[in-house]
Amino acid sequence: MKFVDEVRIFVKAGDGGNGAVSFRREKYIERGGPNGGDGGNGGSVVFVADPQLTTLLDYRYQQHHRARNGEHGMGSDCNGRAAEDMVLKVPVGTLVKDANTGELLVDLSEAGQRWVAAKGGRGGLGNMNFATSTRQTPRFAQDGTKGEELTLRLELKLLADVGLLGFPNAGKSTFISRVSRARPKVADYPFTTLVPNLGMVQYKDGLSFVMADIPGIIEGASEGVGLGHQFLRHVERCKVLIHLIDMGAEGEGRSPLHDFDVLNAELGKYSPELASKPQVVAANKLDLPDAQARLEGFTEALRERGIRVYPVSCATGEGMQPLMDSVAEVLFTGRTEKLHVEIPAKAARAGKAKAKAAEKKASASSAGAATAKAAAKKAPARKAGAAAATKKSAAEKKAVTKKSAAVKKAVTKKAPARKAGAAAKTSAARKAGTAAAKKSAAKNASTRKSGTGTAKKAASKKAPARKSGTAPVKKSAAKKASARKSGSSGKAAAKKASAATRRAPARKSGGGRS
Repeated sequence: MKFVDEVRIFVKAGDGGNGAVSFRREKYIERGGPNGGDGGNGGSVVFVADPQLTTLLDYRYQQHHRARNGEHGMGSDCNGRAAEDMVLKVPVGTLVKDANTGELLVDLSEAGQRWVAAKGGRGGLGNMNFATSTRQTPRFAQDGTKGEELTLRLELKLLADVGLLGFPNAGKSTFISRVSRARPKVADYPFTTLVPNLGMVQYKDGLSFVMADIPGIIEGASEGVGLGHQFLRHVERCKVLIHLIDMGAEGEGRSPLHDFDVLNAELGKYSPELASKPQVVAANKLDLPDAQARLEGFTEALRERGIRVYPVSCATGEGMQPLMDSVAEVLFTGRTEKLHVEIPAKAARAGKAKAKAAEKKASASSAGAATAKAAAKKAPARKAGAAAATKKSAAEKKAVTKKSAAVKKAVTKKAPARKAGAAAKTSAARKAGTAAAKKSAAKNASTRKSGTGTAKKAASKKAPARKSGTAPVKKSAAKKASARKSGSSGKAAAKKASAATRRAPARKSGGGRS
C-alpha cells in the first residue's frame, strides 16, 4: 500500500430542510388551521481516529466530502428527516489544520477519538409553529440554515516510541527487520527506504513498543537536499532516538564522527526540541574489515563528550541485546545513566578551558555589544547636534538674508529721498541762478542809469544853476528805482551800484576834462 502522510481536502456539512406552509383541508372541518411540519437537520462531518489505518491514501484521490441535507417539512404536521453524519476515518496521530491559516484544529492522537469538523445546518420551522390567537393562519415558514464548509490539511505523524535515524544505507531497515516483524525493503544502495516503516518490538516480560524507521538524512536536508526534512515529523512523538552510524562508510569527507555531527546539526535545524531527546548511539556494520579500526577512534571521541557508544552488527546480530536493554530502560523508566560515560580528566580539563574561553568570548562580545549600544546611543546625539548646528547656521543665514533685504529696502526707500533732495537742490540752484541773473540785470540797469546820471551831471555843470538843481533829484529817483527792483535781496547790490555810480562820474568827468 502506498504511504501518504499529507493531503488537502474540502468538507461541507449538509443544509437544514425548510419548514412547510400547509393548512388542513378536510370535508366538514372548517378552519382546520396550519399544519406545516419542520425541516430536518443536515448531516455533520466527523473525523474518527482509526487504529487500523496507517496512511491517508483514501483522501488523496477523493478530496471533496459533502454530508447529506435534511429533508423539508411536509403537511399534516409531518417533519422532515434529519440526515446522517458523514464519518471520515483517519489514522491515529493525524493532525487536522486549517488550510488557509495553518492553525492546528485538532490532534487525533488516541484511538476512537472523534471530532466534528463541520456542523450540519438546522432545519426550519413550519407554519404551524407561528400560529397564535391573533394570527391563526400564518402563510409563511422558516428556511433551514446552511451547513459549514472548510478546507482542511491532514498531516500524519506516526505514533512510535523509538525512532531510527541515520545516513542512507546505514542499516536502519535491517535493524528494524531484526528486532520486529516489519519487513521493509533492504538493498545495497542508498535511499532504499522512501517511506516510514513501523515495527512492533516484543521485549521481555510482555513489554512491547513501536519502532519507526524513516528515510535517511544527509547534510543539507534542511535546504531540501535528498528527501529533506519531510519525514522527521514521524519521529517527533518518539521518546528515544537511535543514531545508527555506518562504520564502513566510504566517500569524500565521510567519517563516523562527521556523520554523527551532521545528524545532530540537521535535527537542531528542524526542531531544537527533537534534538534534545535522549539519544542512543549505535556503531553499525562491525562485520566489515575496516570497521574495527574506525571504532576505537570514534568511541574515544564520543567518550570525551561523555557519550556511550554501542557497537552492533545488524547483519549478524552482534551487540543487539545490550542496545535494546538500554533503549527499553530509557523508554520505560526514564533513566539515562547507561547512555553516558565518565569523561577523561584531560578531556574534562580541555572542556573546562573551552568553556572558560567561550565565557570570555561571550563577555567580550557582550562588551562589544554594549560599546556598540553606547555608540549607537551617542550617534543620535551627534546627529542631533549636527542637525541643531545645521538648523542654527540656516537660521543665521536666514537672518543675514533678512537683514540684507531690509538694508536694500531702506536704501531703496532713501534713494527717492536723495533724488528728491537733489531735485530740490537743483531747483534751488536754478532759483538762485535766476536771482543772480536778476541781480546782474539790476546791476546793468543801475550802471546804465548811473551813466545817464553822470552824463546829466556833466551837462548840469555846463547848464545853468536852475538845471543843476534837478540833477540831485533825478539821482535820488534812480537810486529808489534800483532799490525797488532788487527787492529784499538787492540791498547789497544797491550798495555796490551806488559805489559804481560814484566811481563812474569821476571817470567820465576825467574824460570830459580832456
